[in-house]
Amino acid sequence: MIKILIVEDEPSMRLGLKDNLEFEGYEVDFAEDGVIGLEKIRENNYNLILLDVMLPNMSGFDVCKTVRKEGIKTPIILLTAKGEEIDKVLGLELGADDYVTKPFSLRELIARIKAVLRRSDDIKNEVNDNEITLGKLKINFVNYTAFENSEEVQMSHKEYEVLNYLWKRKNETVSRDKLLKDVWGEDVYITTRTIDNFILKLRQKIESDTKHPKIILTVHGIGYKLVN
Repeated sequence: MIKILIVEDEPSMRLGLKDNLEFEGYEVDFAEDGVIGLEKIRENNYNLILLDVMLPNMSGFDVCKTVRKEGIKTPIILLTAKGEEIDKVLGLELGADDYVTKPFSLRELIARIKAVLRRSDDIKNEVNDNEITLGKLKINFVNYTAFENSEEVQMSHKEYEVLNYLWKRKNETVSRDKLLKDVWGEDVYITTRTIDNFILKLRQKIESDTKHPKIILTVHGIGYKLVN
């Protein structure tokens, strides 16, 4: 059974989500603040985490950042009352897989949960090219691991998704809009600048010279091409 952790400090929101997700057939656990949530994430194997941004003791952003720094790859959906683009971009850059802005409909949230779980399964079920060598890194798309020589390089779940998407379309030009639609989904209201930020981070980890990239190339006015 798919197990979801809800990290939310508002009792009515927390219990309402728990009841509705259990009705959908998910097994649900919850935490009242960021510190408790982080402890539970470390001690359990969840399939997905719903993480509120504004939490007592430890913010959702800090929980997300710590989880990814520790190498935990569990998909994370941020729940935020903030609508500013900078907050959304920050959450995604810290390693979140998606976000939902409050107030949201249950139907929207369930759709986002299914989409994130499906994308996660798609990567895990990939039978070919599970482990590749790309630039400075050896990357495993099933285990979500990347190594430079024998040292592990930390990458967010979304960075793996973007890289896997480009890898499966290597030597093809992929537009920024296509990346946004296929990797983030049509209903995620972020700009193509987010794509550029992710590409920059990936180049820093893969390319020997980020000022003169040879693997992830910019196709001006369109998007990017992974060459291998």
